[in-house]
Amino acid sequence: QVQLVESGGGSVQAGGSLTLSCAASGYTYSSYCMGWFRQAPGKEREAVAAIATGSGTTYYTDSVKGRFTISQGNAKNTLYLKMNSLKPEDTAVYYCALKNYCGGWFVPSSYNYWGQGTQVTVSS
Repeated sequence: QVQLVESGGGSVQAGGSLTLSCAASGYTYSSYCMGWFRQAPGKEREAVAAIATGSGTTYYTDSVKGRFTISQGNAKNTLYLKMNSLKPEDTAVYYCALKNYCGGWFVPSSYNYWGQGTQVTVSS
């Protein structure tokens, strides 16, 4: 059974930083795609970043490029999202997700597994 567990959310002032973590377990493939998504109240879930665990290739949505960094732990079953220069518009519930390949990484419905989400609140 695949499980994804996020942690690291919280409240921070604009300009601050947070690092989110996602621990994955139960996935039998050695290489896969892990992504971060977010959903603000009243808005659709949107892609933030993704990483192909085999090659290390990373993908970012334009609004977070240069501010957020996605990475994987040494064991490759832990995903991180380092968020710098946070803005109020980054406020959302952040989810990690997993699927086989990173083609169409930005499409939420293409992911097979999801975590429960962690709240990030950025105040101005």
